[in-house]
Amino acid sequence: MQPAKRLEKIPPYLFAEINRKREELVAKGVDIINMAVGDPDKPTPAHILQVMHEAIDDASTHNYPPYQGMQEFREAAALWMERRFGVTGLDPNTEIISSIGSKEAIHNTFLAFVEAGDYTLIPDPGYPVYRTSTIFAGGEAFTMPLKPENKFLPNLSVIPEEIAYKAKLLWINYPNNPTGALATLEFFEELVAFCKQYDILLCHDHAYSEMAYDGYKPPSVLQIPGAKDVAIEFHSLSKSYNMTGWRIGFVAGNAIGIAGLRQVKTNVDSGVFKAIQKAAIAGYSTSETELQGLMSVYQNRRDIIVKGLQSLGWPIEPPKATLYVWVPVPPGYSSAEFVSLLLDKCGILVAPGNGYGQAGEGFFRIALTIADERMHEAIQRMKDAGIRYAS
Repeated sequence: MQPAKRLEKIPPYLFAEINRKREELVAKGVDIINMAVGDPDKPTPAHILQVMHEAIDDASTHNYPPYQGMQEFREAAALWMERRFGVTGLDPNTEIISSIGSKEAIHNTFLAFVEAGDYTLIPDPGYPVYRTSTIFAGGEAFTMPLKPENKFLPNLSVIPEEIAYKAKLLWINYPNNPTGALATLEFFEELVAFCKQYDILLCHDHAYSEMAYDGYKPPSVLQIPGAKDVAIEFHSLSKSYNMTGWRIGFVAGNAIGIAGLRQVKTNVDSGVFKAIQKAAIAGYSTSETELQGLMSVYQNRRDIIVKGLQSLGWPIEPPKATLYVWVPVPPGYSSAEFVSLLLDKCGILVAPGNGYGQAGEGFFRIALTIADERMHEAIQRMKDAGIRYAS
């Protein structure tokens, strides 16, 4: 029995490998402080749970849902986009579709638009699914390096014209995973103009739209006039509302992009359980006060990690968004070497930067998804082990 050759091109999924290493060490009795995976540790808010309980008892939720999502859910998503970003006029029937979180919708978008000979323009470092889904679809990935000197924004001017004309998708993700970088509306304008020039579908993975601190509110690419001509945006309740396991979100924007995604989805999945869609509607009605209460937990953890690393010599500033802190490794180490050092000497598990692409080499990523006291303990373990940015 021979698996498809495409699997030979795909490395083990980064977080599956991280989890395997963690389980091995836990089995040996090692007390691991796991700051590698961005899975919120707080419970889903009570008002969302209450609606879910009621919806489960409602027999009308027990049958197949509409493939594109319940009308009620799509209308709630359109209203949320208007309330949150000022994006008006989204048609729930042609410009919004439900998704099973973001990951499946991201993958299915590649299947809908990419074939042999096509290019995808993907960030490096970036969410690993962008690269692997390009391979699954038979395309070629052209990586856009995200460099500190450019504030981790891609430089569109270095994309060769012959590649741009063959590109079907351009992927961005701001606030950015893994770097925590931000994008301005002015940069979104540049992206929209570029994609119009080369007839490319602009795909904005906006999974961290609500994960922001210090009063910052991340914008939507759909705020740009004319963006719907070329852009779709992926939203998820996973991180913002502590709902990673619920698998619910939506995609909004360009009608051709939504139609292509719908055609794939109707053939490969059967939609999201109606009760979960009803609970998600409750999520989108979460008050700003309660949402900021959730965000304050992560902001406090961010401050613990940043101040702790600064005390050990790290030249970093607190990120204004995402669940992550993107940290340079000390001089003389590769990403893999330093991550192994933290694991061996301190029992601390973090993600190596090169796991997100070649341009991530020289960095590691810390996820703010463990309790405050464990973060303090992690910093103390590093101090006790004599680990500093520079001796």
